[in-house]
Amino acid sequence: MSEHETTPPTSPDPADVGLRFLTVAHQVRTAVDQHMAAAGLSLARTKLLRLLARRGALHQAELAEALGQAPRSVTQAVEALERLRLVTRAPDPVDRRRKTVTLTDQGHAALAAGEQAGTRILQRIFGALDTRQLTRLEQLLTDTDEATRHGAAGDRHH
Repeated sequence: MSEHETTPPTSPDPADVGLRFLTVAHQVRTAVDQHMAAAGLSLARTKLLRLLARRGALHQAELAEALGQAPRSVTQAVEALERLRLVTRAPDPVDRRRKTVTLTDQGHAALAAGEQAGTRILQRIFGALDTRQLTRLEQLLTDTDEATRHGAAGDRHH
């Protein structure tokens, strides 16, 4: 090969690209969590509060099911949010073993502050991309989501 010839580009390895995606996704998630922490929240806590804001008071078992989490994980999250006075728990009047979780006024305010902090950091991160790049990224994420859904379905059949 002469000094003016270049080696042909190699195709990226899907596993390497996938690992890089996971690394970047983790970095974005960490940045969002750090910015939301100022409001006493994380992305996971925000999801729980957002669900209560949207659907109203729910039993802990309903929260776990709606969030796709183990009941014990939701119990721990609710206990932490209750200590922060962002939610209240009360026994169900019909079945006292069940706890009904309600978003407090302070919880509504924290949710709004946390969502604003999360939005600001996402605007800063993804605002560094131009419109063409954002459009392409959105399409790539859609394609990746679709491949994940089809891939996961295919894995269950094997």
